Amino acid sequence: MNYCKWLWSQLLGWNVQSYILLFFGLGFNLALTLSSPMTTISIVTFIAGALGLTCVLAINNAKPVNGWLGLLSAILLIAVAFTAKNYMEIVMQLSYIVLLDVPVLLMPSWNQDAEQKISGLRGDSVATTIKNWLPYVFGFVVVVLIMHTLLVHLTDSPRPLIDSISSTTGIMGAILTTLKKRETYYFWFAQGILSVILWGITAAQGGASPVLFVTYMLYIGNDILAFTKSPWFAKQLDN
Repeated sequence: MNYCKWLWSQLLGWNVQSYILLFFGLGFNLALTLSSPMTTISIVTFIAGALGLTCVLAINNAKPVNGWLGLLSAILLIAVAFTAKNYMEIVMQLSYIVLLDVPVLLMPSWNQDAEQKISGLRGDSVATTIKNWLPYVFGFVVVVLIMHTLLVHLTDSPRPLIDSISSTTGIMGAILTTLKKRETYYFWFAQGILSVILWGITAAQGGASPVLFVTYMLYIGNDILAFTKSPWFAKQLDN
């Protein structure tokens, strides 16, 4: 019972803009779902999008309820991505489970005073900043190349390049979120744009519901909030 109360408390105390984005997104996607042919995958897509939107808004507000929200959303999105043949989206969602959801659910210390543990990659000098960024840039390039090669040679993916780049960007964002680095939102913002392109193309080709296209547009709105209204950038905004 106390745990349930704690979970509920994590949905409270968000900034007003987050609540506006949440309810607008839920209402818009519900209307979009109801106005389209109702299928099992369209319903699953709506639920996954709703959970995912709530999850990213919770992260934005440094509320660790994202553990359950992210886990359930990722499981549903894996099913959607498989039917759409966006295979590296599956890898990205699995990485979210391992990097974002499991730590929140199994390691209580990750939850405690999360907003106080946020730091950045920017160093005291340009050389230090470059040194801090270098492993992530190198890792990004390597993972994109591996993913693209696997998609081209081992799958029937119709969108290997954008799928690889989008998924790698999301994975890097997840790693930085786990490490509580504010630069994570640079990756989330880029990943939102790439996912809009990926799922927009997928929907246009008849491979998915447009709900995910809209959901990732809402994610971009959440990222913009992070830069201006989030604990992730609070110290920089105060300076």
